[in-house]
Amino acid sequence: MVSSATTPEISTAARVTGARIDVRNVSHWFDLPAGPLHVIDELDLAIAPGEFVALLGPSGCGKSTLLRLVAGLEPATTGALLQDGAPISEPDPSRIVVFQDPTLFPWRTVWDNVALGLQARGILRTQRHRVDEALALVGLQDFAKAFPHQLSGGMAQRVALARALVNDPTLLVLDEPLGKLDSLTRLSMQTELVQLWQRTGFSALLVTHDVEEALFMAQRVVVFSDRPARVKQVLVNDLPYPRHRGDPRLAALRHEALALLGLALLGLGASW
Repeated sequence: MVSSATTPEISTAARVTGARIDVRNVSHWFDLPAGPLHVIDELDLAIAPGEFVALLGPSGCGKSTLLRLVAGLEPATTGALLQDGAPISEPDPSRIVVFQDPTLFPWRTVWDNVALGLQARGILRTQRHRVDEALALVGLQDFAKAFPHQLSGGMAQRVALARALVNDPTLLVLDEPLGKLDSLTRLSMQTELVQLWQRTGFSALLVTHDVEEALFMAQRVVVFSDRPARVKQVLVNDLPYPRHRGDPRLAALRHEALALLGLALLGLGASW
């Protein structure tokens, strides 16, 4: 059940096109008026091409900071981050971040919101078909002319996913992407996101505070310590997809994850 930070063999139905990500001895500080704030400490992590990895840990421990470093939104204080062996030094269309808030432009249609990336890169004119393909992937082809205010929360997040997928990313960085959805929509979107990952073969790195979500979706769950973040333990979930939420294996992994987070003694680990 427990593994080191090495990557397991990947077995998805999709053609694997995902990036390999290596985080090597990374530490990170924020310079604050009161002094440096140490948020990540000598972290090592490898994500195999096409692998789905989730990060769990106490609030404020450094999970989202690591996502920003992997996405190239800011440089690490020390250590190295690599994509397919090349240093990550800036944002790149091959690494797309999907946040909790879909951040759609209200004056643009669904189609135009999804087209933003291609438009910014100056290739929309010749690649318009990719917008239609991305909308079809998330099941919104019939809503191409709708505006964001006409969509439900789950549909708006699907638009955000389509906007990411239109760039053919090799890594999808997911920062609590389902956190603002109601519980039923969230469960449905977890399944849909896993299916998208299987169909397209991108690598996925998910931050979530939801233990069940991490275990249901990911192949490995990396449990972090309190800040500064260190890898406390890595849980491997080798259950095949599609997964069933009532599986005893998931219940056992949930109990172990909660214990690592210091929550099992609160009676939260008794059932799925």
